[in-house]
Amino acid sequence: MNILVVDDEKSIREGMKRTLNQTFPHFQVMTVHSCQDAILLLLNERIHVLLLDIRMPGMNGLELLAALQRSHRGTKVVIISAHSKFAYAQEALRLGVKDYLVKPVGKEQLIRTMSLLEQEWADDMQQLSEKDWIHLNLNYLREAVFRRWVQGLDIGRFDVSRLAEKHPYFHLVFVQLEGKQDISLHHFVVENVLTEWFAMNGQGFIVSLEGNRVLGVVTLREEVEAACADFERGARAHLERCLNEPYQFVMSRRLTDFHAIPQEVNALLHGGAALVQQELPARKNDDAVEIALQYIAAHFQENLSLEKIASIVYLNPVYFSQLFKHKLGIGYKEYVTQLRMERAQELLANRALRITDVAKLVGYDDLRHFTQVFRKKFQVTPSDYRLELS
Repeated sequence: MNILVVDDEKSIREGMKRTLNQTFPHFQVMTVHSCQDAILLLLNERIHVLLLDIRMPGMNGLELLAALQRSHRGTKVVIISAHSKFAYAQEALRLGVKDYLVKPVGKEQLIRTMSLLEQEWADDMQQLSEKDWIHLNLNYLREAVFRRWVQGLDIGRFDVSRLAEKHPYFHLVFVQLEGKQDISLHHFVVENVLTEWFAMNGQGFIVSLEGNRVLGVVTLREEVEAACADFERGARAHLERCLNEPYQFVMSRRLTDFHAIPQEVNALLHGGAALVQQELPARKNDDAVEIALQYIAAHFQENLSLEKIASIVYLNPVYFSQLFKHKLGIGYKEYVTQLRMERAQELLANRALRITDVAKLVGYDDLRHFTQVFRKKFQVTPSDYRLELS
């Protein structure tokens, strides 16, 4: 099995990898320190088990888990968390995780969980017939073959007629990303947004082409087809809200010859007149970050999740996290923590406030957690810091 450990603490990542390598030498164990890096790896590797920290700088584990629900349903997920609160566990279970382990995770507990998952995976494989296995991996197979076919490359004896039967009529949807950075992440956003929009309005699929291009094939329900312009406007609106990256959007007229798709795509890529191109301007990224900073400054004492702030500026959480770190040089969670700690220092100078009051005023209902964060930041407890001020 392929195992991916996602945790921002190096000692935990390496400790888990060491334990797994010693106990399960036949596993391939990979590690990354952020959800963004996890997405990049998941786009290129088949991961069977994901060991995922629930709270990390930037995009958190629950947000990653929600994003992967549609595209990686076969991946078994185990949450690793320092928080035993029921709300976290409840949300994780709702998103389909296999287990919820509270840090510090002992070796025996990790080994026991992985042994159960290995047996479960082996049982799944035994129950799958060859036909079932092909069906399970159809998305990967179809994307690889369809991509080669569209680009005029050899696909051996694979017959696209089965796909053609599902799409007696269809539209081609083409997105070309204009940005130079984080292409894999932007591909991930486009694929997930369009896949969801296609499912809401008909049936279709998405494939990534070379470089910065994404191609979709969609057969709309008849009532949607009758208002095709609304479908197109909706697709563009969803992309613009979630992507916030310069791109071009192209949607074909209604087509009926599935086997002519390579010619249609070739005409599209070379400026063919059969398809109408519409360019979508990028939003001003600096404005989005500035709005976010103003909101954070006014509400930092509240429960400010990355997802909530991203929704305020109408951005996809993955993209917002990347943009925020690129603009400020630090991650979203680190920035909010830094802001809270600086404010806490100011409030501790006011001896009329109890330390419990200070904690709540900067967004921490749990005094113990506040003390831990403060000490980690300044190498001194809030109480000792207040004494030093005198």
